[in-house]
Amino acid sequence: MASVTMFVNGQAMSGGTLHDALHRARFLGAVDTASGYRFYSVRDEFPGLHPVTTGGVAVPGELYEVEYDLLREELLPREPEELELGVIELADGRGSLSMRMRRSALDAPGVIDISDRGGWVAYRKEIR
Repeated sequence: MASVTMFVNGQAMSGGTLHDALHRARFLGAVDTASGYRFYSVRDEFPGLHPVTTGGVAVPGELYEVEYDLLREELLPREPEELELGVIELADGRGSLSMRMRRSALDAPGVIDISDRGGWVAYRKEIR
């Protein structure tokens, strides 16, 4: 079966509520995005990554090798409507699939910029 890389930075990471959707995926390691993104919390329920041309940061996450059927049938159906599948740039210049914040969701109630908080895991620890 064909596979792709998938960067995750929120609930699909190890220990998150969506991590079970990656049960057949192969963990490739902890990685950061390139520094061209802003990072948001949506109602403190999940994060959203959004590309910017200026003022971006690198966002930490995990990289997985995922078969298309796992992505299509188990992970994507559980992703929130504020996110969409897209391609991002990793710190080492490689590309990867990732969930990204829809532009239309950036101004929604409960969305706050957490780009300076060190990623989703660090942010969640901070607000507890």
